[in-house]
Amino acid sequence: MIFRRKDKNEEPETETAVETAGPRAEGPFDSTEVDPELLEAEDRIDLGALVISGLPGMELRLQVDEESGQVQAILLVVEESALELRAFAAPKRSGIWDEVRQEIAGEATRMGGTATESESPFGTDLVLVVPVEDPDGKIYSQTSRVVGVDGPRWLLRATILGRAAVEPEAAAPLEQTLREVIVVRGDEPMAVRESLPLRLPEGAQPVEGTEQA
Repeated sequence: MIFRRKDKNEEPETETAVETAGPRAEGPFDSTEVDPELLEAEDRIDLGALVISGLPGMELRLQVDEESGQVQAILLVVEESALELRAFAAPKRSGIWDEVRQEIAGEATRMGGTATESESPFGTDLVLVVPVEDPDGKIYSQTSRVVGVDGPRWLLRATILGRAAVEPEAAAPLEQTLREVIVVRGDEPMAVRESLPLRLPEGAQPVEGTEQA
């Protein structure tokens, strides 16, 4: 399902800082680390476990499981780039990105591709180059950058696709959007790596004739 966010006629106010209750100086943030009013701000999109900020001209696509109807991931598309977001439950006392990163790299290798670690302001990322078959049966290489952020009892996995995966200038707006993500983990017990529940934004209407991303 695809939902489009219209540009506003007037420029939105820019948030220069977020007050945190813990040691995290930069986002993504846990919902306990920000002012509760920020979760309901006009420029925020509430997707359940993830509260995000939109970009002008952005398309919000929801990856929905056909059998269960549950939203599994969100995809923010801006021009020729995209940012996919998934959130998972994690242990209280340790992060799981190091372990998950190794598994993603192994899967890329099994597909005949490559996985290279790189350092960014978010920590250790993965740059993947894997073979992909297009609808005409032609094989080409697809590059993506996978970012993992360990938070309080959660892991946020972000995959940068398209031009932004290879061009830093194109990546900058998506990286800023990632910085502004707020994860709403909740207090309920969940199995490690279980997907945090996502939902359709309130009042959203699907675009006619589109499939889920």
